[in-house]
Amino acid sequence: MSHSTVPRSRAEAVTKENETPVASGGATGPRRRRRPPTGRPGLRTRLRRDRVLLLMTLPAVLLVLLFNYLPILGNVVAFQSYDPYISDNGIVSILNSPFVGLENFQRIIEDSAFWNAVKNTLVLFFLQLVLYFPIPILLALLINSVVRPRVRAISQAVLYLPHFFSWVLVIAVFQQLLGGAGLLSQLLRENGYDGLDIMTNPDTFAFLITAQSVWKDAGWGIIVFLAALASVNPDLYEAAAMDGANRWRRMWHVTLPALRPVIALLLVLRVGDALTVGFEQILLQRDAVGPGAAEVLDTFVWWNGVRNQDFGYAAAAGLVKGVVSLGLVLAANKVAHLMGEQGVYKK
Repeated sequence: MSHSTVPRSRAEAVTKENETPVASGGATGPRRRRRPPTGRPGLRTRLRRDRVLLLMTLPAVLLVLLFNYLPILGNVVAFQSYDPYISDNGIVSILNSPFVGLENFQRIIEDSAFWNAVKNTLVLFFLQLVLYFPIPILLALLINSVVRPRVRAISQAVLYLPHFFSWVLVIAVFQQLLGGAGLLSQLLRENGYDGLDIMTNPDTFAFLITAQSVWKDAGWGIIVFLAALASVNPDLYEAAAMDGANRWRRMWHVTLPALRPVIALLLVLRVGDALTVGFEQILLQRDAVGPGAAEVLDTFVWWNGVRNQDFGYAAAAGLVKGVVSLGLVLAANKVAHLMGEQGVYKK
């Protein structure tokens, strides 16, 4: 057998393998190769694959449903003259309380105390957004620039420690420093000046609340931003340094772009939480400065619902707050999408 016939026979064999008979007339044609499956797996496959993770998250989901979503049904009392003393059963009380339609919402519109609470809430929100929100970013950048790891760890621990303090303890610390008999007033009196009581001054109450929030919760924000900084590729800093960029240029062109998605996400969440500016913190200091300066929407709802037992009116105020907060989240998330960021959820 000649050498030229071997390749030809092999080629014919390969051709015959790739040919498969067709139903009509027994003719042969090219065999269709089986393609790998594409697309998302089916629901049953995903449930079987992720069953362990689903079982782990099931208790948390049940808690959220029980304490966050199920109470939403109770907002029906905003349209009622709700009386919890009709029956010992809360569901029976809701069913037997008379409906008043939009009467509670009309009372809200005509109530000057409600609009004063809205004004104080918005003032505190904008003040904390301008003064409190950038501070964790700046502190994270400062800690990240420290070369020695031991100094970084100690600084982070010291700044994060107040996050574990209760608001009672935080306010007590500020009282000892800024109260009428506090350290600052004693120093002023010893030097011939009048004492200063910032804790009971309505004019500086918004700045006092912001300072307390910064001291207590800035450490938590530092951890979030430090985690984002840890994901930055060090080669980017080396490349920028080789191109002649100094420290400020590297921070502006490398560090801040890495923090931009996290900043956008936290900003959207902060805007959505704009009408919640610290219930326990303000309630503990409300009597010291008066409701004119310290009344916010959360304390307004608590005072009318729990203290005055006007449950329908308080529920209506809380429902208005929830709807406005939802609108703020959607608007802020839309702005994040326009800026090219993901936000809370994708488009």
